[in-house]
Amino acid sequence: MLWQKTLARSLSFTGIGLHRGIPVTVTIYPASANQGLRFVRADLPGRPQIQAHFTRVVDTTRATTLGEGGATLATVEHLLAALRGLGVDNALIQVEGPELPIMDGSAAPFAKLLAEAGLRSLPWPRAYFLIRHPVEVRQGNQFMRVTPGEPSITYTIDFSHPLIRRQRYTVPLKSQSFYSEIAPARTFGFLKEVQHLKTQGLALGGSLDNAVVLDDNGVLNPEGLRFPEECVRHKILDVMGDLALLGLPLLGRLEVSRGSHALHHSFFLRLMSQENAWRIWVPSQRTQEKPHSSFQSPLWEAAAG
Repeated sequence: MLWQKTLARSLSFTGIGLHRGIPVTVTIYPASANQGLRFVRADLPGRPQIQAHFTRVVDTTRATTLGEGGATLATVEHLLAALRGLGVDNALIQVEGPELPIMDGSAAPFAKLLAEAGLRSLPWPRAYFLIRHPVEVRQGNQFMRVTPGEPSITYTIDFSHPLIRRQRYTVPLKSQSFYSEIAPARTFGFLKEVQHLKTQGLALGGSLDNAVVLDDNGVLNPEGLRFPEECVRHKILDVMGDLALLGLPLLGRLEVSRGSHALHHSFFLRLMSQENAWRIWVPSQRTQEKPHSSFQSPLWEAAAG
């Protein structure tokens, strides 16, 4: 039986928000089974909560922003990727600010903190979205599809920049692969784009310490790239964070080309509308193969509703 997991102990960290450029403190607490991942805006009156669920997405411009009851929280994808990538099903995430810290631009600092805190099993089985039939969304030259098969993500990007051009990378959906291959990949941007964002009051906390910045010919960061294909690996990190908003791990072969947070969200809406293409599945205690058709949790009810 694969049991749901939460943190063995709470943890706390502080960092700069990418767009507002102000310090933000985050504390992550263990949570009980079937609570899922839930944020608390601890800096706002009444400490409003926001469920980490695709139905709470209110903006996909440059990042994924969640909102509920008038409260919003931006740039959630990197922390969510670390939580889902390391197998955390349930946690209460207290945030003292309007966006999550960017840290070094990757999910590695989050993953390290989570690994140090450790995980503990909860007395309730983990459920999955088991893909039975293909589902696809196309928008111009972008597409995102899922098919039945061994859980993995294949991502393709295509930029005219000489250090990127066409990159394609595949990673299995396993915690070991996430920690070493995906978590360290940093967000990236182009110098002229960064300058334009700052004139709009965005990326105020951005620097070479928390992003890969490229000019017309190369990388401005003195240390260079962490991987030859760091850019496409970071896109996988982003989609893993957005996938956490399904509420349950996805069992299927996912492929994305020239994706974005907006495309990811459109895909989730399409996926949930195709109810014959998936089923909620819990591995059997005896065989870990037969679905437990009577399972239903608050997370599934939120997804279905």
